[in-house]
Amino acid sequence: MITPIPMVEIWRGGFLESTHTGHAVVCDASGGIVQVWGDPDQVILPRSSCKMIQALPLLESGAAETAGLQDEHLALSCASHQGAENHTGRIARWLADLGLSETDLRCGAHMPRDSDALEKLICNHKAPDQTHNNCSGKHTGFLTLNRHLGGGTEYIDPTHPVQLAVREAFENVTGMESPGYGIDGCSAPNFATTVHGLARAMAFFAAAREEFGDRRERAAARLVRAMIAYPDLVAGEGRACTELMQAMDGNAAVKTGAEAVFVAILPEKKLGIALKISDGTTRASECAISSILIKLGVLEADHPAAMKRVNAPIRNCNGIEAAFIRPAKALS
Repeated sequence: MITPIPMVEIWRGGFLESTHTGHAVVCDASGGIVQVWGDPDQVILPRSSCKMIQALPLLESGAAETAGLQDEHLALSCASHQGAENHTGRIARWLADLGLSETDLRCGAHMPRDSDALEKLICNHKAPDQTHNNCSGKHTGFLTLNRHLGGGTEYIDPTHPVQLAVREAFENVTGMESPGYGIDGCSAPNFATTVHGLARAMAFFAAAREEFGDRRERAAARLVRAMIAYPDLVAGEGRACTELMQAMDGNAAVKTGAEAVFVAILPEKKLGIALKISDGTTRASECAISSILIKLGVLEADHPAAMKRVNAPIRNCNGIEAAFIRPAKALS
């Protein structure tokens, strides 16, 4: 077994204060490894980084077409949004169009990350509902698929037709049988794979084209198009996914996952990227994915979205630049 390698460093006062280790893989359209850091066979839970895979059956089944879904709906099905009005309003309307409500969701509720939405709830002494959950778009996609399949209400059960369809798609595009699953923060099963398997899946999405190919390829291409067209729906203001996609001006789709997983889909280069920071630190995964995108020539090093995450100052409560985060030697 190959140990994780140093990928990101924190420096303070001339001292190396922290080192974040991890694994990363860049794959080509054949599934072959173009570049690797650490162990490509490290088994991981992709968490929310694989939402575009979980959305494949929504399109392949014909459910999306039957429901009249547009790219904004598909972007939300891949999203880890922050509960702003432009997210929750769209999801509420989508549910209403299905003849459903937020009570039909099974993701649970949490406070929104969006400051305006949070302030509105607090000032009105209201609790969040399930549309505020960052995974509510994915779950509304599950409900859309479930209506098409005619399954029971508990669509998050691993044996439910929705999740069986997700698992089949997941194993197909990762190119391997999943060794199992964990229950995600939104209560849906999250299937495990290797870092290489996740990168192979992202390369499949990168090489997919809407004009030709089988149903799965066309579905993958449309999901990538939707993510790129609506980066603000995939995450939100100030978030890495949104800012990095905007910075790359349509040349990539990127998606984070909890516990410091990050993926990228590069259609023009037909490359897929997957990385996992071992200690689960988000600041490190954002620095690492940005550094790899810079190395591959799709992200400008001097773009504000990159400078915010690579060789970036860490300020204390007085606004003083007390430390900085930078890629380790392997990524620099």
